[in-house]
Amino acid sequence: MKSASRKNNSQSRPKRPFVAVTFAMTVDGKITTKNFSPVDFTSREDKTHLLRQRALGDAVLIGHSTLKQDNVRLGLPDPKMREERVARGQTPYPLRVIVSNEGRIDASLKLFQTDPAKAGPIVIFSTVRMPARYQKALREKATLHLSDTQSVDLAWMLQQLRRDYGVRAVACEGGATLFRALLEKDLADQLNLTIAPFLFGGANAPTLTGLSKEFLPRSVRCSLTEMRVIGEECFLTYRIKHRRR
Repeated sequence: MKSASRKNNSQSRPKRPFVAVTFAMTVDGKITTKNFSPVDFTSREDKTHLLRQRALGDAVLIGHSTLKQDNVRLGLPDPKMREERVARGQTPYPLRVIVSNEGRIDASLKLFQTDPAKAGPIVIFSTVRMPARYQKALREKATLHLSDTQSVDLAWMLQQLRRDYGVRAVACEGGATLFRALLEKDLADQLNLTIAPFLFGGANAPTLTGLSKEFLPRSVRCSLTEMRVIGEECFLTYRIKHRRR
């Protein structure tokens, strides 16, 4: 498949997509254990909730570390959700988007073993730091956008998704490092948060914004727009307020 490079220009840039981020966390604010291993601590309802949020996006976005840890396909197994997408004028499956600064993405992950016609095409945003052998393996399975920067410019990435792929809504599924980066750049619009009835404890288990001991550059204010309690879980929707320009 084709490979594209970042282009710098002073022309007017397209508006970026709406970005909704979905997480589940324990009562004490942990999204996984200190080993970052996959932990199944939410209900079937929460898993369906995640798929519903994924189905709303024109693209589903995930960071490389989370993809590697969870080894997910990012598809939509429920035919009803696919039918609802088509009825809304969307493709049956969202575009699957991976972001990785170093680009050392294993082409044998489950995501790459699915037919794009049955799970959605794959786009990777990385940098020229991606080793040549990874580029060769991944070009057979995805479209690569490699920038000549040390890390992926997330604002630029979102603009490319809007301009080149017609993406108006992004469903981001983490991880915490990516979410923090989006917050720091004022690029997240909504947080869908499930609180599960568990306590993990431990200073080395990540929260929504990862393991960094540093505060965010600026406090981020959220506005609660919806709250539902199903069983022992609480489902919250927050609108993330943006900084004044």
